[in-house]
Amino acid sequence: MLSLQHLSDALLHFLFPHICVGCGSDILVKDSLLCLRCLSGLPQTNFELYPGNPVEKRFYGRLPLQHATAQYYFTKASLVSHLVHEVKYKRNKELGIQLGRIMGDSIIRAARFDADIMVPLPLFEHRQRKRGFNQSMLLCEGMSELLKIPVAEHSIVRPMHTATQTNKGRLERWKNIEGKFELRDRELVAGKHILLVDDVITTGATLESCGSEILKAPKVSLSIACLCHAFR
Repeated sequence: MLSLQHLSDALLHFLFPHICVGCGSDILVKDSLLCLRCLSGLPQTNFELYPGNPVEKRFYGRLPLQHATAQYYFTKASLVSHLVHEVKYKRNKELGIQLGRIMGDSIIRAARFDADIMVPLPLFEHRQRKRGFNQSMLLCEGMSELLKIPVAEHSIVRPMHTATQTNKGRLERWKNIEGKFELRDRELVAGKHILLVDDVITTGATLESCGSEILKAPKVSLSIACLCHAFR
């Protein structure tokens, strides 16, 4: 015989179905937005474990980094692409935070990212107001729950509007983004190991520009963590 609690849970599930964002299954852990099948099917890179991984190599000769990683491989029309779209354009903030927790867990297991502060890659102010949030900040929120380090959301800003980076080559991206960031709080980041966080890395031009600005603070070291690595 069903208990009142089981009946109550069944009614709540009927009225407010808890389904997987990836595949629509209703067989998933209570506090997760993704079922185990989708979670296990995400294309892990394991870059966090290996010095000299493809993300670190992308910045050789461009940006002096301590470490760099990306959690997943990104390809068009993939589950990862769907999840990024769900966060950025369907405003699924809880999913962004959960993905950040996954990133944080991987970084803890790697035991080589000893950052003091996290900095989310900033959006142009108008774009953030329109979207209502910064997806990189959502990742930082989830990561911070596990890493137990603070997030300096407003230490660097993006005061100038830039055209979309989509469909631009590396040189075009750099010209589009060069000098478009401003470090507002040098004292906060000075002498610290900063972990710069973004959702998708393609050419790395935006992260390079932002990271170069952060490194203007005295005695700063820099690492990068992204949710996805997209090949071009």
